[in-house]
Amino acid sequence: MPETPEAGHATGDGLYGPFIPMPELTPDALRTTVARIAPSRIPALTQHLFEATTNALQVQSLAPLRAFVHSWAVFVAIERHPQRAARLRELERIVDAGEQEPAEAIAEIREIRAAAAAAASGTWA
Repeated sequence: MPETPEAGHATGDGLYGPFIPMPELTPDALRTTVARIAPSRIPALTQHLFEATTNALQVQSLAPLRAFVHSWAVFVAIERHPQRAARLRELERIVDAGEQEPAEAIAEIREIRAAAAAAASGTWA
């Protein structure tokens, strides 16, 4: 069983785990999952996929498509944990508002994103 962060840790959800499993890391699986958890983001995903496909053809490399998959896998890894996603939005609001010293918020944002990147790469779910 993969390890998860400790309860109460910025990247954990305490007693509340993910409300959906991590999908396969394919454009179709990610699109299906985004449609379920954040339907308003489908236009952005579709545009990003179009651009990644165009770039992949132009440079004759899969790197743009890999970057697309990674980007949306990280998004899903965050959003499938409602408490984590809400905390990230709150931290981003704190940083954007500029009303407080942002160092702690930025550190926690990095922690959340690093945990999501690990989940997106299969290190833990």
